[in-house]
Parts: sequence; C-alpha cells; structure tokens
Amino acid sequence: MKRVSILGSTGSIGRNTLDLIGRAPDDYDVVALTGGRNIALLAEQARTHRAQVAVTAHEECLPDLRAALAGTEIEVAAGAQALCEAAVRPAAWIMSAIVGAAGLPPGLKALEQGATLALANKESLVCAGPLLMAEANRHGARILPVDSEHSAIFQALVGEDIAAVERIVITASGGAFRDWPLEKLATATLEQASSHPNWNMGQRITIDSASLFNKALEVIETHEFFGLPPERIEVVIHPESLMHALVGFNDGALMAHVGPPDMRHAIGYALHWPDRREVPVERLDLAKIGALTFRAPDEGRWPALRLAREVMAAGGLSGAVFNAAKEAALDGFIDGRIGFQRMAGVVEDVLTQMSDECRGIAGFSLDTVLQTDHLARERARAVIGTQGI
Repeated sequence: MKRVSILGSTGSIGRNTLDLIGRAPDDYDVVALTGGRNIALLAEQARTHRAQVAVTAHEECLPDLRAALAGTEIEVAAGAQALCEAAVRPAAWIMSAIVGAAGLPPGLKALEQGATLALANKESLVCAGPLLMAEANRHGARILPVDSEHSAIFQALVGEDIAAVERIVITASGGAFRDWPLEKLATATLEQASSHPNWNMGQRITIDSASLFNKALEVIETHEFFGLPPERIEVVIHPESLMHALVGFNDGALMAHVGPPDMRHAIGYALHWPDRREVPVERLDLAKIGALTFRAPDEGRWPALRLAREVMAAGGLSGAVFNAAKEAALDGFIDGRIGFQRMAGVVEDVLTQMSDECRGIAGFSLDTVLQTDHLARERARAVIGTQGI
C-alpha cells in the first residue's frame, strides 16, 4: 500500500484526490488530512478514508474537529505548527494543495523526508521557487506538478532532453471578459468577474482567470520548475480549454497535451507516476469538437502577463511580492474597495515601491519569503486605502 497525505483535503484538488484514492482504497494508506474551516467535511473525509490524523489550520476550530471525530482513533490537531507536523509524518506521496503562501512551510517540511510532493500550490514556486527546488535536491525528494498546464508540460517532456526545448506555450481560457470590448472593463462587476464561461470554480480562482493573474502565476511557475528563460515561455488564449500546454522543440515540432478540463487527470498522473492508470475522465470526441481556436493575448487587456515577465527579470523575492500584492488586490476588489482594472495597478505600485526593499532583505529563506509576503500585503492595503477605486 502507498502511504499518502493530503495537505488541503477539503479544497477542490483535495476532494478530487480523495475521489481517486477512494476508487482503489486497498492501494492506499491515508496518513494525514488537513483542511481549513470546513470541519464537517474534514471529519467525514478522515472517517471515510481512515486517516491517522486530521488537522485544521485554525486553532479555534479544534474543539469542533475533536467533537466530530469523537469515538474514533483518529488523532486531531490544529494550527500552523500542526500542519507542518502532519507534513513530516512518514508518507511516500504527499499532495500539497493548501491555497496561498500558507502552503509553503508544510510543503518544505514534506520534502525533508524525501517523499514525492505532488505540487498543486503554485504560490510555493512563485514565492520561493529556488528554495523549494533546492530543498528537493538536498533531500532526494521529487516534485511532480499538478497544475494542469505544468502536468501537461511534464508529460510532453517524458523521454525528452530539456536542452532540445525551444519554447513552452501554456494556454489560457481568457476568463469572463475575453470577448468584452476593452473600454467596458472599467464597469466590470464582482458578479460578472465571478462567472467563468467554461466551468464552475471558486470565486477567487475565477476572478484570477478573468484578470489572467492566474496565468501570470503559471508563467512564473513554468520558469521556476522547468528552468526556461522568460522569453521562451509563451501564453496563448484558447477558449475551448482542451489543449493545456505545448512544448516546442529545436526541430520545429510541437508536442501538445489535449484532454478534458478535469483536474483528476493531472492529479491521477501524479498519483500513479511513473505508471499510467485509468482515470475516470471524459474521453474527447474530436469530430464532435470540430475545431480548436487560439489567439494572442492582449497585454493591454491583461497587464498581469507583463508584470509576470518583469518579476522573472527581477528575480529574487519579487515573486513573493507579486503574489502577496495580487492576493491583497483581489481582496480589495471582492470587498468593493477597488475596481477590476485597478488590481493590476495595485500590484505594479507595490512591485515598484518594494524593489529596493527586496534587494535589501538578506538571503533567500522561508523566513525572508514570509517576511516579504507580510510586507507586500501591508503595502498593497495601504495603496488601496489611499487610492481606492
């Protein structure tokens, strides 16, 4: 049996991971499950999959979790330290699906035991890519990408020499406003930004899709994980969302990954790697689909892409600033304090203000990343408070 832990089991990635594990329960021994405030779901998951320990990130939720699991032998714990302790429990495969910079400390802890880390927490690579990759190398651990785009790239590179790669192309749906006239974006509402044309996702990721901040993070993630220089990483708008990424080689060939927009494919690939096993996703009918379309992104409409390239050029702790400022700007839009288009302006302002401060922070460690994250969020809130909509 493969011993597995899921950090962030109550989110969509965690739920889909447990869906796959639940289809072959005799193949897996679930060690640790962690979640946030959805205590009822976390407890249900722990009971169903007979986890050794269930952890909530919020200490005030511990009494509820303890009550929900009363009468079982499942251990319960709460808080940031408990998340890290769950991550170091012996397991061969650990899913890192905690959202945001909060997923970085337990992800680093998981690498210490030399486990395979299935990485769905893109902020870890954006904020601390060099640190994460160095820790994996130091402990002989392996990181497998779970974002659909990066899983697609990883699969296209199987058996290939990275030195032969000329470019990587990742696709973006374009989100809610891909066909809007540019001048109309100034009037975009929260409700409109929260509605995706292709699928139902959480509110934050849907808004990030509309602004292409999600894709900007993925560009940085591609740079950090695969080591390609920024100028060789491209983004193309692909409204059908069926082709997830392409790898271009030095002989002119393009290797594409095509599949349904179902995260269980990327999760299943990481869970079963290095084997391929059956995954319960839709089989595409190409004749019925008929055509796939692509177009270049307009960086006037989506300035997040330009900012991502500036972050990659600056290097260092700029990724941590970018991610934290983006999160604070998104909060500002959701709370009605800034307009949709102003989010990119807030991020750019914070990157400019903190460029010297980032160079002044010594070293590249977990502490400096978290310090930078905190400072950038404070600075972004100040910018929002001063300028507003």
